[in-house]
Amino acid sequence: MGTKRQKHLTENLEENKQLSLDFGEYSDKRSPAPEIISHILPAKPTVVFNTYWRFAAERQRIFFKKLENAPIPWTDDSILSTYKFTNAYRASDRVSQYLIRNVIYQNNRPSSPNEVFFRIILFKIFNKMETWELLENKLGSIIYAEYSFERYDKVLTDAIQSGQTIYSAAYIMPSGGTSFGHTAKHRNHLKLIELMMASELPQKLVDAKNMHQGFDLIREYPTIGDFLAYQFITDVNYSEITNFSEMEFVIPGPGALDGIRKCFSDLGGLNEPEIIKFMAEIQDSEFERLGLTFQSIWGRKLQLIDCQNLFCEVDKYARIKHPDIAGISGRSRIKQRYSGKTKPVDYWYPPKWGINPAIEEYRTAKAHTQFKCK
Repeated sequence: MGTKRQKHLTENLEENKQLSLDFGEYSDKRSPAPEIISHILPAKPTVVFNTYWRFAAERQRIFFKKLENAPIPWTDDSILSTYKFTNAYRASDRVSQYLIRNVIYQNNRPSSPNEVFFRIILFKIFNKMETWELLENKLGSIIYAEYSFERYDKVLTDAIQSGQTIYSAAYIMPSGGTSFGHTAKHRNHLKLIELMMASELPQKLVDAKNMHQGFDLIREYPTIGDFLAYQFITDVNYSEITNFSEMEFVIPGPGALDGIRKCFSDLGGLNEPEIIKFMAEIQDSEFERLGLTFQSIWGRKLQLIDCQNLFCEVDKYARIKHPDIAGISGRSRIKQRYSGKTKPVDYWYPPKWGINPAIEEYRTAKAHTQFKCK
């Protein structure tokens, strides 16, 4: 036992040593924001590497402008003001905010792991606020103890037949027909949820020791690949079911792989998850090097999931800013334009993060300042 434990500790030390890279004077000196960094060992960045940090800082600046109810325009960046991009922090995005406040932490809903997980996975399968509200309006409270395949199926089938779109376009859910036998996609997904609940997945997640183990548990189910399993375990981790660190495990999605390819001409022997960890580790020194002010969400640094998402968003941004830098997919356009017509978000994060009181203090201080200016 002692030999195995020592071997495990040695392997962990070697892994941490690999990810804690020494850049010599590079991280200690502020440069005049060069467009190309000539030397970062072991990876070799492109011009998009600097853009990654500039994008993150400016997108977060826009977040605070909106939070303060500042008048448009919120940015001088023509790309950011024209096209739609997610926030620097995943949990700040509209759908994640809705999930956290309206699905997970509603006081009038049961709070057992079974009930909370059921709500999370039901919401995330469709990932669409309108679908959740449709189910609530037609069925009343979303409670697993009262779940019926026939009732949920009827609501969703009626919606589809009336021309409604019940799935978000944010990512594609596999149909699951070969696994569950239904021709209707939503019926297979209801059966997937039933399988998760019947096999006691919520309790298994409670007992999981870390995010990687939780990811593995979700990954075992039909139609769930690496990307979905990572997204789902991140959403579960917003709740009290788990309390994993978001700085220990990451899985890059297809968009992030494109962004990594654009930011680095050579990964220097690292794999993509290690590159994402690398970015999280050096975030402070990079913002300082480029003379950028990055305003975190009340002391919470960019987590691995955020750095992963930023690669995805920079892939899109670079299609306009750096059209000569190729990714993997070969996409050259950004589909979604920013309308600016959405309702303001009342930002609120998982209570276990401990930042919600700071948000209230920030709002109060800003409101007081604006009142004095008038």
